[in-house]
Amino acid sequence: MCAMASLTLSEGAVDFVDDARLSVLLAAPRPDRQRVKDVMARSLAKEALSVEETACLVAADDPALVEEIFDAARVLKRSVYGNRIVLFAPLYVGNDCVNDCTYCGFRRSNTGAVRRTLAPSEIVSQVTALEDKGHKRLILVFGEHPRYDAGFIADCVWTVYATKSGRGEIRRVNINAAPLDHEGYRAVKAAGIGTYQIFQETYNHRAYARVHPPHTRKGDYLYRLDGLSRALEAGCDDVGIGALFGLYDWRFEVLGLVSHALYLQGRYGVGPHTISFPRLRPALGARFDNRWLVSDDDLKRVVAILRLAVPYTGLILTAREKAELRREVMRLGVSQIDAGSRIEIGGYTEAGDAQMMEREQFCLGDVRSLDEVIRELVADGYIPSFCTACYRLGRTGEHFMEFAIPGFIRRFCTPNALTTFAEYLADYATEETRAAGGRVLCEAASRVEDVALQSQLADRLRRISQGGERDLYF
Repeated sequence: MCAMASLTLSEGAVDFVDDARLSVLLAAPRPDRQRVKDVMARSLAKEALSVEETACLVAADDPALVEEIFDAARVLKRSVYGNRIVLFAPLYVGNDCVNDCTYCGFRRSNTGAVRRTLAPSEIVSQVTALEDKGHKRLILVFGEHPRYDAGFIADCVWTVYATKSGRGEIRRVNINAAPLDHEGYRAVKAAGIGTYQIFQETYNHRAYARVHPPHTRKGDYLYRLDGLSRALEAGCDDVGIGALFGLYDWRFEVLGLVSHALYLQGRYGVGPHTISFPRLRPALGARFDNRWLVSDDDLKRVVAILRLAVPYTGLILTAREKAELRREVMRLGVSQIDAGSRIEIGGYTEAGDAQMMEREQFCLGDVRSLDEVIRELVADGYIPSFCTACYRLGRTGEHFMEFAIPGFIRRFCTPNALTTFAEYLADYATEETRAAGGRVLCEAASRVEDVALQSQLADRLRRISQGGERDLYF
């Protein structure tokens, strides 16, 4: 793609990321203790923070203050989302790509990558394998290539929804793919997608140009930055943002993500449904600058600060991270994780225990089964959830914001988490997980405070476990 063509792609886009301003905020003196506590108090009142207030939390690196930030993030997560953790799986459909991002195993110049695009029958096989494990929520992932246009993505979504195995079904399909034009977003919305997710990768303009070569679609910073604005304008209810931590200073990326969330909420009345914060991982043929790699301790700060800065949004922690670290980080405000993940093309039916780097975008850190992850969640006091009720009842977009910002979403989330968890225990769990999960299920149901709701929930749980009914939600 020529430079002129690339330039016209971003015509009309708003560049709301001011590198100089963010850098000045990061260079400011450390805030005093009271200032940090005042900012945390706003968070705990479920108010979204400004970029300046977020910068205050970023600058608070005294160990005692960091622990206070962690504690506040834990409290806020419980007050908004309760103790549930939503589970999903990624399904990589194709890894053809016209971009040449230096850090990615799918980059077009990586001659060692095995290129493949799943045929409809292969998508059915992958989805069947996922359903047979108990999954109800998927995110479809595509390389950036002309063949993966809106029509192709929509066809894949229809194929997933049409695939049923026993009592298994996928009830929500989210998308991670290249930015589209308005017409393209309308086409994928018509297929019934949930969240359309686009990672800016890095919000710093110079860092972005360094890792995304010019004369490629992804080389156009503004076209990508504007991608989710076009999605909302085209009628997509929910969008997800993210940065790839390790391409630039993590502190800058946190401010970039918050800037993006505030811009979307201010312009469209809808902030991001999810925020992702993956770290760079080894990948075949990839190269990156080690000076920006994010430590485990700093990743914990990233998660806690994002939880406080954007109280209403879901935070996604992926299987890029090792199991033991995921267990630690989850406590700081995470609301969604993937589990039982394979990211090789065709990996759910063809891959063994070892990862196949020539077929992956990057190396995973946690390859445990869904059942193993659920058993650990239960042991740690979480309620595993496969809930899709908000999407299907219209609690999306502005309506989701109305419920989530004051924390009312807990009224729906906990009962729906319990009904979907009851389905998993009845249909897919191992005996060990079923026993442990059953105890947690009963305890959590008994703690529902609304007497009428508790009665309705008890009735639905009986209908699931004894009557064999499925998909009962509030």
